[in-house]
Amino acid sequence: MSVVCLSSLGRCSTVAFRSSTGMVYNFSTSPRPDPGANQGPSAHVNNSLPIALQKPRPLQSKGNHYFKAVRYSQTAAATAPQPRVKKFQVYRWDPDTVGDKPRMQTFEIDLNTCGPMVLDALIKIKNEMDGTLTFRRSCREGICGSCAMNINGGNTLACLNKIDTNTSKATKIYPLPHMYVVKDLVPDMSNFYAQYKSIEPYLKKKDETNEGKEQYHQTVEDRQKLDGLYECILCACCSTSCPSYWWNGDKYLGPAVLMQAYRWMIDSRDEFTEERLSKLQDPFSLYRCHTIMNCTKTCPKGLNPGKAIAEIKKMMATYKEKKSAVA
Repeated sequence: MSVVCLSSLGRCSTVAFRSSTGMVYNFSTSPRPDPGANQGPSAHVNNSLPIALQKPRPLQSKGNHYFKAVRYSQTAAATAPQPRVKKFQVYRWDPDTVGDKPRMQTFEIDLNTCGPMVLDALIKIKNEMDGTLTFRRSCREGICGSCAMNINGGNTLACLNKIDTNTSKATKIYPLPHMYVVKDLVPDMSNFYAQYKSIEPYLKKKDETNEGKEQYHQTVEDRQKLDGLYECILCACCSTSCPSYWWNGDKYLGPAVLMQAYRWMIDSRDEFTEERLSKLQDPFSLYRCHTIMNCTKTCPKGLNPGKAIAEIKKMMATYKEKKSAVA
């Protein structure tokens, strides 16, 4: 098939098509549109082709746009998530307020508008519902240990504890158990930190003349002995889950502090292992551990304080035998 342009007069042109059989067909194309005119939806036509070869497009009216908008809004409404309202019962108490007594306050949160962790819910409550709610938090990624609290009966970190999406059950949040309360979810950590300080949790050398002048090297094997110990973030979840620590917290050092004591006892660079053991010989500092193992169960970092305490007891037995043999 061949194409021949017969004329081009004004805004119209005539095109002739010659078929393979010799027949000639004349077609008149549509007027060329004015580039400055508003042609509407039907103006988007390829005018380089004759009308006979152009694919017709349906005209769109304002009414069509209206019905499309209605259908879109109906679809959006149908696919919008249903509210998932979750109740959070939070421990409240301000000891400095005269007449105030411990109580549980209930807050309702739509989980669709909240982050996945319990700490996200607490932050939302404080920012949008009750600015007087008090709790500790910092890193939001299980590194600092600040947001340790009791959630649904277990000690853990609020930033690592996922919200139970079962909206028929309320999430109950308390401060760490058996500790003095500063306010709401903030426990008094003074005794815990004092006990930690008492074990001198740092490297000690008998000859300090070269301190700061050279590095203290370790073998790979000696360094591996510290794995599972140095990761402790001192959140106190383990110590405050221990019944022995509940009743003897003033004398028994507790799982967290004892695990840190063991961490320095087995450090190949430290030279005060025997002195560290000597401080734990009394009936309470070490031996109030009865291997209940709540500490290992509740540790948010997956550490095993119970095992560390057992290792200290074995080291203590060897130390006492050696001491008695010398005597």
